[in-house]
Amino acid sequence: MAANLHVITGRKGGWDVKRDGAVKASGHFDTKEEAIEFAEKEGKRYNVEVFIHSENGKIEKRESFGKNLY
Repeated sequence: MAANLHVITGRKGGWDVKRDGAVKASGHFDTKEEAIEFAEKEGKRYNVEVFIHSENGKIEKRESFGKNLY
């Protein structure tokens, strides 16, 4: 099962897309919009959830592209 994706602020600026439990980001982007676009495409591709975080780390939005288990 593929890990969920998170759009988070990058350690050196910009925005990262990171999988649950990953050490390295799957992608680094200059803008949040670019990171979200990438994360949504990957979310659809792997049927996982995408969590979009604010600059302070709180989850702003959650998108589910996986099979709903509820």
